[in-house]
Amino acid sequence: MDEQSKRDINKGKKFVIFGFITIGILFLVYSRYQNPELLTPDVIESVQRIAYGFYIALIASFGIIAMGMYRYHKGKVENKGKDLSTIIALVTWNSKSRKIFVSTFIIYGVFFSLVSGTLIYQPEVSFSIHYGAIIPSGFIAPCCGELGYMPKIIIYLTEHIGLQIIPLNLVLQIIVSYLVGLNASIAISAYTISRKGRGASTIGAAAGLFIACPTCAGTFMSIFIGTASGIALSIALTQLQTLFIAISIPILIITPYIMAKKLRNKDGSCKINSESK
Repeated sequence: MDEQSKRDINKGKKFVIFGFITIGILFLVYSRYQNPELLTPDVIESVQRIAYGFYIALIASFGIIAMGMYRYHKGKVENKGKDLSTIIALVTWNSKSRKIFVSTFIIYGVFFSLVSGTLIYQPEVSFSIHYGAIIPSGFIAPCCGELGYMPKIIIYLTEHIGLQIIPLNLVLQIIVSYLVGLNASIAISAYTISRKGRGASTIGAAAGLFIACPTCAGTFMSIFIGTASGIALSIALTQLQTLFIAISIPILIITPYIMAKKLRNKDGSCKINSESK
């Protein structure tokens, strides 16, 4: 391993770890300001400023994590080792895989927004009439809620379309969308190899694509439920959605390594050229 790639890998790991630790600390610190009994009008103004700082720090943390992932990925590609992490990096480094990743990341992110309630569409409700909202407008609600659910960002885009950004859902949306994009790009590469008869598992590739939609199960279930029961199911799914998606993250992390085994030659090298288009 050359020194530059080794430094990139080590710094990448540190950036990713630092970013996630910072996000955890942000959630814990902000939860201290969620007791409504202690919030006087003067304190509310201070908490409002802290809420703005919360999102600035959260965005900065995402930036650090993204930088770390890029440096780690780049270091693995340049090192060209024979471990599974390097196989994953090599498979997803070419332009075709990057396009698949970006497309899947965006499409799944939008889908996640709809399922999680981040993107809200209520054709039967007029926001200006029912909520007294100015269209368009937005604000941060600094209090009060459980750990990870505050501060919320509420945005009214039109009379019937809006955004409700919850910190925990935002973090999960970015993490899961990234993992889904990664799974999809590897699975499609594995499927391409399997069609060429070079030893990759078609079943493994298909499984990767299926796992790449952890929010689909509840959505598809609701299609087969009647109207009255569907409302109750919708409420239950909304409450359990965050937990369900969080549980799916370990599966999304493990699956690329399973598929990477199918993309490794007997000598440990990758079956796909990282420079291929």
